[in-house]
Amino acid sequence: MSSSLTPRRTVLLVLLGLAGCGFAPIYGTDTGLRGRVAFETDASVAGFRLREQLEKRLGRSVAPEYALKTTVRSSQRAAAITSEGDTSRFNIVGVATWRLIALDDGRQIDGGEVEAFTSYSATGSTNATQATRDDAEARVSVILADLIVSRVLIRATELD
Repeated sequence: MSSSLTPRRTVLLVLLGLAGCGFAPIYGTDTGLRGRVAFETDASVAGFRLREQLEKRLGRSVAPEYALKTTVRSSQRAAAITSEGDTSRFNIVGVATWRLIALDDGRQIDGGEVEAFTSYSATGSTNATQATRDDAEARVSVILADLIVSRVLIRATELD
């Protein structure tokens, strides 16, 4: 019994040590950029979905200090082809280019490009295939937004 207590105590001591290390969670509700970023996205369905997810993660801005400008493009590729030559699965590949701009002086703080993909099945009816495609496109937008937010939040620690 005492041998099982030693690893437990070790884990407890490590956790207590980490609790006092001064690190703060990057995805908390009080992140440095929450409510301080205005979003500029494409006037498209993908742009709308990207903006929606960015606002969920970083909050809607009332008095922005920064602008996050994004452009989204996507493509579709056959992922699975039957022996008859029919495509039964497609990949949606999305790429988002982003720039974080300080509104006070117009300088670019950071920027980059993120890429993600997801798949959908094309084996059902026309309506079912369209529904799965729409869902896949929405998932790609959410993934791209999350990738952008991850990179922006890493830089947020350097902004204040």
